[in-house]
Amino acid sequence: MSRHVIVRTGRGPDPEAVAVLGRTGVATAHEAMGRRGLTAPVLRPIYPGARVAGRAVTVLSQPGDNLMIHASIEQCGPGDVLVVTTTSLSTDGMFGELFATQLTARGVRGLVIDAGVRDVAELTAMGFPAWSRAICAQGTVKATPGSVNVPVVLAGALVHPGDVIVADDDGVLCVPRAEAPDIAAKALAREAAEQEKRAKFQAGELGLDLYGMREVLARLGVTYADDTTTDGDRDG
Repeated sequence: MSRHVIVRTGRGPDPEAVAVLGRTGVATAHEAMGRRGLTAPVLRPIYPGARVAGRAVTVLSQPGDNLMIHASIEQCGPGDVLVVTTTSLSTDGMFGELFATQLTARGVRGLVIDAGVRDVAELTAMGFPAWSRAICAQGTVKATPGSVNVPVVLAGALVHPGDVIVADDDGVLCVPRAEAPDIAAKALAREAAEQEKRAKFQAGELGLDLYGMREVLARLGVTYADDTTTDGDRDG
């Protein structure tokens, strides 16, 4: 295989699992997955409230060069999330409104890029969800080869083409394609358990009791003591 390659593939995750993971969100899915798959928190949404889940189409680019993003758009389709990485650290504005316009026309749900984006006002007005390492107006060239739909490392998380990307205000999570149905089922179970706990907390019960943490405190040697000072003593 060539060192630089554009892989054409229809491989993707179970659509129902994607829908569940998108609804339950990053925090719940991350816990359901055994606290794996989370990218470093350097990737942040460009506007609050963005939420997305979809099939990963991956891009490996040279820093400061967005040629392979152009090449990747042809490989994107409805329900996809474009995942862009660079071979070394970059904050250049590799992605902007014209890219988002092309992706929106193809039904792509959003972007996660371990580099910079620009045209943030336009992207926000479009409602195009994007998570990035930086917001930067620095332009890029279109001159260096890279690859599309190959395994990449996204802010510390391994992403294979066809994996599920889940992203919201809490961060970005990669769920391996084969594990998606199982993780989705566990996320639903966790969501139901959290709803039961929420009802108990709303009724006044404490997590200290619900989780049996008084025993933990005692085992760790934490004791209680009553404050015997008066207000006058504290005032000096």
